[in-house]
Amino acid sequence: MDIQGKIIAALEPRTGESARGPWKVQTFVLETHDAYPRKLAFEVFGEDRLARFNIQVGMEALVSFDIDAHEYNGRWFNSVRAFDVRPATEQAPFPAASAPAAQPAGTPTPAAPAPAAAPADSDDDLPF
Repeated sequence: MDIQGKIIAALEPRTGESARGPWKVQTFVLETHDAYPRKLAFEVFGEDRLARFNIQVGMEALVSFDIDAHEYNGRWFNSVRAFDVRPATEQAPFPAASAPAAQPAGTPTPAAPAPAAAPADSDDDLPF
């Protein structure tokens, strides 16, 4: 899932030691620009990702994240973990459709490619 907004808070990083070695995680809060702004707290796990994403309070960001839940002592907890954070100006997931450029009068318009024809030996009449 992706969400875009402004980073409004960065909590203190937490560190620890596991059987696989040391770890580091930091929580950030993002606020959307909707008519009714929503806030999302997400975590970035790993010192390498924290350095690579370089998240700063006040930056516009596009955050790609996974949501998961786990149970502990009969209670359920959600986990929102980011796997990619980019400045919003760098993202272009959906290129805007551009209007055709104006051409001088008398200039032929290039024809659109014809759709592919179905094989002649096909028995079904489905378009896909």
